[in-house]
Amino acid sequence: MSDQGDLERTPSSGTRMLFLGDAALTDGFQLIGFETWSDPTREELDRVLQELLESRRNAFILLDTRLAKRGSPMLDRVRKEGGRILVTEVPPLNEPEGFHSSIDNQVNTLMGNGDL
Repeated sequence: MSDQGDLERTPSSGTRMLFLGDAALTDGFQLIGFETWSDPTREELDRVLQELLESRRNAFILLDTRLAKRGSPMLDRVRKEGGRILVTEVPPLNEPEGFHSSIDNQVNTLMGNGDL
């Protein structure tokens, strides 16, 4: 498993696909073409997001839910700005039923039930 430590290695065209999270998931994402970071710290996440903002690159980012909930100021900024960087979350392998999307409550309200 070779994690990406230097964002400059990626060509400057196209949308970047990145996975940051649980080491148990990085191999699979790397096999399908994602740049991966195994068990990154919040500071590493902030650095990656800052570099993406500065480079003005389009990006699709998958985050481990535990990393997404660590309170990253850069993640908050990226989510508020919207646009070129799309961020979504994936559950840990050992807790897939514990995953809840940020729009679960909205969908439940629209659907009129709590079965989501």
